[in-house]
Amino acid sequence: MQPKLSVENLYKIFGKHPAAAMRMLREGAGKADILARTGATVGVRDASFAVEEGEIFVVMGLSGSGKSTLVRMLNGLIPPTEGHILIDGEDVATAAPADLRRIRRERIAMVFQHFALFPHWSIAENVAYGLKVRGIPAPERRARALEVLEQVGLAPWADSRPADLSGGMQQRVGLARGLAADPDILLMDEPFGALDPLIRRDMQMELLTLQKTLKKTIVFITHDLNEALLLGNRIAIMKDGEIVQIGTAQEIVTNPADDYVAAFVADIDRGRVFTVDDVSSEALTVPLRDTSVRQALRLMENRGTQALYVMDGTRPVGVVTYRDLAASELDEATPNPTLREALITDFPTANTDTQLHELYGPAGGGLPIAVTDERDRLLAVVEPGDVLTHLSGAATNEPAKEGADAQPR
Repeated sequence: MQPKLSVENLYKIFGKHPAAAMRMLREGAGKADILARTGATVGVRDASFAVEEGEIFVVMGLSGSGKSTLVRMLNGLIPPTEGHILIDGEDVATAAPADLRRIRRERIAMVFQHFALFPHWSIAENVAYGLKVRGIPAPERRARALEVLEQVGLAPWADSRPADLSGGMQQRVGLARGLAADPDILLMDEPFGALDPLIRRDMQMELLTLQKTLKKTIVFITHDLNEALLLGNRIAIMKDGEIVQIGTAQEIVTNPADDYVAAFVADIDRGRVFTVDDVSSEALTVPLRDTSVRQALRLMENRGTQALYVMDGTRPVGVVTYRDLAASELDEATPNPTLREALITDFPTANTDTQLHELYGPAGGGLPIAVTDERDRLLAVVEPGDVLTHLSGAATNEPAKEGADAQPR
């Protein structure tokens, strides 16, 4: 299957001499040198990436990195100097004006940072604006607007004016307007940047919740790395118009491409980037029935571990520790000890997508954490020491190197 969106060798030069600037770029000149010699500004330089259907693809970088220029080229607001922008194979970069208008009406919607709502229109009318442009009849527009407002929790305010809503609520209206036309691709240009931190966090979580149902293809622009790491299935980091690295949050944090990216991720809370799935290992288990204390001790000795899970079928019924079993062997008051007598039934659990910061407390108890599914079946375990080692980030925030060392560690 081809990607929903494919960007190939995209350039944007601002100024009167783009051809001269392009020649200098191909000769290896830098952005500052091109500006000094031609007066042209390199907005985007040789950007290439693909976005799969249903993916949140985050583009992040500091001010002036080219991210906003890039997103505006994706829907034709800014024409590229060179390159291709393919939506299901249709090239936005070379589309005729009529085709570009159709693409904007039907295939791409944009959510802006500063809401861009019509103050004299009702919330429902604002949400239905794109449908009005497409010539959809008023009753149908109204019905669709109410449907989307229900999704974002604003149906009771359908007939209010934007001035009656808080900033966070107005941004939900902007999101609803983008969703109302049911576009193939949703472009979000720093949509939460003007919100207070707490409201911004709420909107981020709301977007993730909506995405589980809507499964939209989203290109999300931000200058906030924490936001990028939270939202992005993959992240592209830009600097001076170039994409310097594309990867998952885990790949970028563990294996930064260069010193620029390494500086970005140096102070990231790794516990909010990595999940149980990143540190889990095969579970050491024994069946509750037909396993003696001596057999369990011997297994732990052979495997070099201090605890193992005791199973009833596919479900863990408890965990036993080497210390407790060894003590029961020496207890003269219990001549024939069993696993059940040493069983710890109050054991820590997690699922595969639990973030590591949620394991700070459970890891402190010293027991391996059981990774279970929705039916309480044991999938794997997380050793407390592995959590702490991974969170320390020892020797992982170094720029990527050539060869085998370039792989995530």
